[in-house]
Amino acid sequence: MISTSTESPLALLDLVQVFVEALDRLFENVCELDLIFNFETLHACLGEMIVGGVVVETALDKVVSGVRGQGKVAKRRDGAAGGVGSIAMGVEGLAGMGRGWR
Repeated sequence: MISTSTESPLALLDLVQVFVEALDRLFENVCELDLIFNFETLHACLGEMIVGGVVVETALDKVVSGVRGQGKVAKRRDGAAGGVGSIAMGVEGLAGMGRGWR
């Protein structure tokens, strides 16, 4: 992280902590695939926290309610929680893709 003499390194760490907690609440157990396939929610969350390079909000509840109010929270298609199960299903789907090339 880059900070100037007017910014507190602890405040930047708090910003990152709130960002991660907000994503975890928005995605209900966030995983890497949520961030890749639903980057609109990620951008909306950052937009609630940072405007024009200035941190404007770090209250977790306000950030989450602001993103939900925008309607930018993506819904999972299968209704299952993210994590290893959804990643494994994606890997199984990729396994058969190379068979036609042999």
